[in-house]
Order: sequence, then structure tokens, then C-alpha cells
Amino acid sequence: MTGLVIVGHGTRSAAGVEQFAALVERVRGRGDIGDVEGGFIELSRPPLTDAVGALVARGHRALVALPLVLTGAGHGKGDIPAAMAREQQRHSGLSYRYGRPLGPHPLLHEALEQRIDAALAGTDRAGTWVALVGRGSTDPDANAEVAKVARLLWEGRGYAGVEPGFISLASPSVPAVLERLRRLGARRIVVAPYFLFAGVLPDRIVAQSAEFAAAHPDLDVRVAEVIGDCDALADLVLERYAEALGGDIRMNCDTCAYRVLMPGFADKVGRPQRPHDHPDDPVGHHHHHGHDHHDHAHHDRGSVAVVGGGPGPDDLITVRGKALLDAADVVVVDRLAPQGLLAGLRPDVLVVDAAKVPRGPSVAQEAINEALVSHARAGRRVVRLKGGDPYVFGRGYEEVQACASAGVPVTVVPGVSSALAAPALAGVPVTHRGVAHDVTVVSGHLPPGHPDSLVDWAALARARGTVVLLMAVDTIAKIATVLIEHGRAPETPVLAVQDAGLPAQRSVPARLDEIGAVAAREGVGPPAVFVLGPVVALTTTGPTG
Repeated sequence: MTGLVIVGHGTRSAAGVEQFAALVERVRGRGDIGDVEGGFIELSRPPLTDAVGALVARGHRALVALPLVLTGAGHGKGDIPAAMAREQQRHSGLSYRYGRPLGPHPLLHEALEQRIDAALAGTDRAGTWVALVGRGSTDPDANAEVAKVARLLWEGRGYAGVEPGFISLASPSVPAVLERLRRLGARRIVVAPYFLFAGVLPDRIVAQSAEFAAAHPDLDVRVAEVIGDCDALADLVLERYAEALGGDIRMNCDTCAYRVLMPGFADKVGRPQRPHDHPDDPVGHHHHHGHDHHDHAHHDRGSVAVVGGGPGPDDLITVRGKALLDAADVVVVDRLAPQGLLAGLRPDVLVVDAAKVPRGPSVAQEAINEALVSHARAGRRVVRLKGGDPYVFGRGYEEVQACASAGVPVTVVPGVSSALAAPALAGVPVTHRGVAHDVTVVSGHLPPGHPDSLVDWAALARARGTVVLLMAVDTIAKIATVLIEHGRAPETPVLAVQDAGLPAQRSVPARLDEIGAVAAREGVGPPAVFVLGPVVALTTTGPTG
């Protein structure tokens, strides 16, 4: 008969290795199966290469490789096939059929039900809520699978409810799912680890559940055992083996991020899967290829570039900014960034609209910082595309600080600021020999007199050079009044430039003492830049529109 190699991921837990070995032995002891070996792709002995080598030595050239994983995620979809490909290079003429993941399956659901009931020890199900806790993955399909199993476990079994949670890489976390159940009115909760064998992560589920229980003495929180070595699991292994032999491996590919572009996962489709760091691995790093962890391309690739996109037109971005944009995996974009640049991105690039980043209780900027860091940590090249220059009222430095403090490599690409570009595009030089030797760029987002304002308006009024006001559409009337009060001439020419560099660009000229009324009457709206001072009078034809 065709040999069976049962492939585990591996664990630092001796108990987990023992349970895996016991299951292999249990399957081997069945009368209706041929030759069986088990091996791990990392962290534990025996390694997969020994298991395959033993089967080959006994004359097998065709195998079934069965991934002992509950959900189809990175290990099942990428790492184990890569390990088997290396075995094929090692043993010429070796072919294998790849089994599908174990779950979801009624045998597993019955085993989970038994573990939950053992934890209940005769207490009724009707008042019991279950938190089904999976490993958590960067693969959305795998996380969805855990949610599906939670629903299937709830159906018809009489529990008050079953909610999915994850011990790493996905939400909700163990404390978060327990808090969710508490708010739903749960008084008794069984935490059911959706894990095959003992390990570091199941231990962590126990610890976090105990911590939550200690903080909520009114709750009865119990943790069920992992599925473990049992007849149900051996039965399922045999069923998956028979399917693979018959060529019947109906994998779900409709929501597989390795085949279909899923929002937020542009780095998976059609790309070779690299060895990857799992932030929660006890050893800190994977060693599928025996590399030192500094060699991990996936890890090294993650970075953030904060790029100034310029004042609006697609072609006023710097050459460096455009090169980084062309190489990006993820682009987090501002409303004021040049929208035309987005049309030229590769189709697999994930574009995140900063205005729509999910905002928890934190402010929008914190949510954006978090998005930059998390995408970079997942090994993606992230470009934060901003309008103008990142450091001119663009909050760019806050983003750089957030990346630096998270240990994410970050670079800044200066951009053409609308403070200088808008006047130029409207025909006004902000400095000119014999007319203006200074230019002051001011944020008008807070009106004069506001307690948070850092602007010395009186000093600005005494200055003779050029003043450029950004974000001042709502405050321009008040600003003009205060400048005149402190000595700026009422007849000082002002030009409002709206949508600079774009087809809709227009200029609205006025005197300083009239700009508030004129801008309101003309309907000047953001993005608009106000430039005031003697340079405004320089344009020979009057301000160009």
C-alpha cells in the first residue's frame, strides 16, 4: 500500500511531541493501513526528512503526505509543501499526494464536545458559554475557519453560545473574547483550545484564562483539554489518507489568500512563500531552511517610507518617492495626496485610505501609526503617501517616531509643499530680489487667540515679507483682522489659490482687509493656500488662474 507520512509542525513542548508520537503509533496499529511514519518540519524530532527517508528505505516511491494541521494556513499551504519539495530533490523519483487539513470535521467537533463536557463535569450546558480559541494566523481563511467551527460547535448542542478567539496574530485575543462573553451575560465559560496537542500556545491559553478568571472572581472560567491523541483523531487521519489516495482533496480555494486577493493580504497571491517569523514562536524564529534568522528575507523586507507626494499633480512627486511607490506592497494614502498616482499602482498593491482606518477609542493618527507598523511587521513594504511635504504640517514626524519606537525601519522622502508650489503655480514668487527677503509658512487651523495656538500673530503683522497660510479657509477673516490690528497695511495684496496644479485651479485676489468677505463670497474651499505680501502684486498679468 501507499506509505503515509504524517507531517507535524513541531513544538518545544515534550508533552506535545509525545502526543504526536502516540497518535502516529495509534494509526500504525490499525489493520487497514500500510506503512506509517511521522515527522516534524521544525522545532522537534524526528524531522520530516528522517520520516520520508525511512519510508523510501523500505521501498516506497509514492507517498501520501498528510499535514496534521486543523486549518489550511501558512504551514499547510506553504511550509509543508516546500519541505516535501526538498524531499523530492533528495530522493529522485519520489512522488506524493498531499492530504487536506483535518478540519472542519464532525469527528473533531465531537472530540471538542467531549473535552468541553469533561470540563463541565456534569454542570448543565444551557448556562455555559464556550470560547473556542484557535492559534490565529496571518491567513484570513484560516481565521474564518475557526469562526466556522465555533458556529458548528454551537449548532444543536445546547450551549448558551460559542465565540471564536485566537491566542496570536488575530482578534479577538483570549482576554478580549472572555470579556465579550462576560458582556453577553456569561457566568460560566469553558475555554476550549482548538489545538491538536499540548504546546507553548495552549499553555498560554491556560495562563491567560486563569489571569482573566482571577480578575473576575464572579465568573466560573474553566479550560478544556486539547483534542490530543484519541481514536477520533486516528479515524480522521485514515479518512483523509483515503481521500488523498482517491484523489479527492476538495480544498477550499474560494477564500484562500494564496490564490484570491483578500483585503490586506496583497503579499500572498502568486508570491513564493518565504521562511517567516512568527512573532509568538517560543524560539522567536522559524528555521525551515536552517538559516540564521538574519537571513529571513520576509522579515527584512518590512519597512515604511513616509513620502511627500507634492501639491496635487501626479508628476510633481520626487523621483525617489515614485520609485518607492512602484515597489510598495501597501500604500496608506491621505485625502490630499495625488490621487492620480494610485491609478498607476500594481493591481496587487493594497491601498489603505487613511480616512477610513478603523478607529477604536484612539485618535485617527494613532490608528494610522498602528496600521503602518503592523503591515511593516508582516514583512510588507509600506509607503505612507501624503500631500505636499511630510514635515510641513503633515504629521509626518509623528509617524516616523511611531515606526522608530516599534523598531520598524523608516525613511522620509521630502515632497514639494503646496506652501511654495501653490503661489508659484498661480504666478507668484514667494521671494523676489528687492521685494521680499523672507517667507513665513503658517498653519491657520487654529484662529488667533486660541489657547493652543503657538503662532505669534503680532510679530507676523510687523514682518514685511511674505506670509503663506495653510489650512486657513475657516480662519482667514479673523487672521486678517488681527494682522491689521497689529500693524499690517489693510491694502496688502492677498491671493487665495485653490486646487493648485489641478485642472480646477483658481485664484481669488483681494486686499487684506477684504479677503475674508471675498473668500466667503467666492466660495473658496480647501485645499486652498493664501499668500499675502508685496510679492502678490508682482504678476504682470495679474494672478493667473
